[in-house]
Amino acid sequence: MSIDSRQIAVGMLEAVPFARTLDIQFIEVAPEADGGVRAVVELPDSPPTHNHVGGPHAGAMFTLGETASGAVVLAAFGHLLDRAVPLAVRAEIAYLKLAMGPVRATARLARPPADVQAEFDGGSRPEFPVLIEITTTDGTVTGRMTVVWTLRKT
Repeated sequence: MSIDSRQIAVGMLEAVPFARTLDIQFIEVAPEADGGVRAVVELPDSPPTHNHVGGPHAGAMFTLGETASGAVVLAAFGHLLDRAVPLAVRAEIAYLKLAMGPVRATARLARPPADVQAEFDGGSRPEFPVLIEITTTDGTVTGRMTVVWTLRKT
């Protein structure tokens, strides 16, 4: 699988203006050995996104994680956009530690893309989780998130 990280970033920022509002940066979108996809995005340290203790606001961190998951979905299933609409179904986030400074979200598919596409091609509306780890730039884990996505026929 070949992935054009720049095209994914442009597509995400066009489709999700709120990600532009937060100035989310796309660090990497790449294939993984098992046929999956990994995306890494970063929220810069910016006073307008801070909470009452000076770190990134919980809502900004949620948006960061959801954006990373969307990049994974677009990279894995973008070739289906002429007949499928990806939709987030539900999400859960755990804030584990106070984050300070820029934060990164690394997202990965939790199911093989081929299995998801086979379900879709078979006529069902598959659900598939994307797992996200949120860290400071030194690698300290500050949160974990799961976004469950589906592909709806157009």
